Amino acid sequence: MTRAEVTRAQVTRPQVTRAHAITTVGLVHIYRSEGHDVAALSGVDLSVRAGEVVGLLGPSGSGKSTLLALLGGLFRPSAGKIFVGDRELSALTAAELDDFQARDTSLMLQGARRNFVPYLTVRENVEFAQAQARRLGAQVDPVERTLGLVGASDFADARLGRLSQGQVQMAALAVAMAPSPGVLLADEPTSALDRRAREVIIEALLRINAEQGTTVVVVTHDPEVAARLPRTVTIRDGRIGGEGRSGQEYAVVTADGFVPLPVHLREELPPGTLLRIERVEDGYLLAPEVLGHEVLGHEVLGHEVLGHEVSGHESDGATGA
Repeated sequence: MTRAEVTRAQVTRPQVTRAHAITTVGLVHIYRSEGHDVAALSGVDLSVRAGEVVGLLGPSGSGKSTLLALLGGLFRPSAGKIFVGDRELSALTAAELDDFQARDTSLMLQGARRNFVPYLTVRENVEFAQAQARRLGAQVDPVERTLGLVGASDFADARLGRLSQGQVQMAALAVAMAPSPGVLLADEPTSALDRRAREVIIEALLRINAEQGTTVVVVTHDPEVAARLPRTVTIRDGRIGGEGRSGQEYAVVTADGFVPLPVHLREELPPGTLLRIERVEDGYLLAPEVLGHEVLGHEVLGHEVLGHEVSGHESDGATGA
């Protein structure tokens, strides 16, 4: 499936009631490491429509896997709110959270073998994963349909030790889809795969969305995977650092007015750079006046200004007062 085909499928398919929208508001997560507080997420505002496919991008340690775990209800945020469908996750009781995790959302863990009971076949793992959802009254698809949806029918009766790495990943995807969730959260589902196996997994994820209407959120650091997804959100330093839609990259204005610079401009505009922002006829102009390395506290050290020179005394644009 191409990106355009996925977008058309999202627009033209019938409404699927089990798909859920996702919204986070001011999401903060802090954890302790070696006696210090570390902010994994620092005010993330994210909106995903029901039935949408979204990739979460970013380097290791950026906070993308933490965000995915929070969306799956694995732990509670330090601050902020998470809405999945009509549920606010931090307000759920333990029993309600169990119900949510068994019926409404499914988290495919990084490292495919972590998603299985190792001594069961692929089919038996899918059946096992469906059991809890059935006990809670959920309507689940037949096992054969789930296996066929992800392309795992041919090795359904094999145990994990006899599968290739790509087949193990497909089997993990079948287990994740076993309860017919409204939201599928997949953490690095293509890591450690060769190009051919990676393409099979991407096609399976897009097929799940197109045929089931499932909301799909995928964590990846692979630009080739990201290029196949209709929408991507980049996480940098625990915040949303940008967004891509249909191949076009955008900066994102956050709720507190923060606008992250694109990566390729960070070296050109270092921290402390003074920007003049003006409204012009066809948009906005951002004009750098003094580069960040030239400003220390309230003094201009370098005197070099983009486009002209200043005296280094009391210039409103240069003092950063």
